[in-house]
Amino acid sequence: MPEITAQVGPSLQGLTREFEVIANNLANVSTSGYKRKFNDFSKSLAAFGAKAAKPNQNDLHLRTSHDFSQGSFIETGRSLDMALCGNGFFVIETPQGPLYTRNGAFRIDPNGHLVDLAGRTVAGDSGPLTVPSAVDPSQIAVAADGSISAAGVSIGKFKLVDFQDQQDKLVSAGLNCFQSPPGTDPIPAGNLVVKQGFQEGSNVQMVEELVDMIMVSRLYEANMKFITKNSEASKSLMDVAMGG
Repeated sequence: MPEITAQVGPSLQGLTREFEVIANNLANVSTSGYKRKFNDFSKSLAAFGAKAAKPNQNDLHLRTSHDFSQGSFIETGRSLDMALCGNGFFVIETPQGPLYTRNGAFRIDPNGHLVDLAGRTVAGDSGPLTVPSAVDPSQIAVAADGSISAAGVSIGKFKLVDFQDQQDKLVSAGLNCFQSPPGTDPIPAGNLVVKQGFQEGSNVQMVEELVDMIMVSRLYEANMKFITKNSEASKSLMDVAMGG
């Protein structure tokens, strides 16, 4: 572990933000399709400290990004659970525009549409995916390319998309979904495999997150001691100057 050297007060804000990111990751360790967030502020701060140099805040890593690496597969046996193997996303239609998710836990709404657990429409290549009312969910079959059949009859295909630079193009939109900024269009996903009866687990590694949390806590404590010490020194100088 790098040497811990205290830095100036503004570092506390960055450390607090990173602590919140780690805590959020730990809270979602069991959330299907969750992609961990990361912020290397503490690592860059510790690296500057090890060099005994005062860092410029612009040189430190303040941005929070997503780790889109593959999570493990959890077999559920449920016909409406889908996991994605490879780079890409399911598309969820909302009144505010499309959202993108790796969480493939779906259900059928009263109108026969395939929806996510929040009741939002799952997009197909040619529009909403509708399951005939006479078809039992157990009769739904999904091929590796996302083609869907109900009781042997084709009802469409999942709309599967990807982005050329996921980290720079996608931002969190809540409920384990992402959105792209205006002017950024997705591309058809290539080499993406749909696994029916599985869910993709979170890619959070608990031990790694706990180690990072210890690092952040130690740096925060060191900064607090540094600030307190300098505050006391300043007060002593002020007392001397005023003849106290």
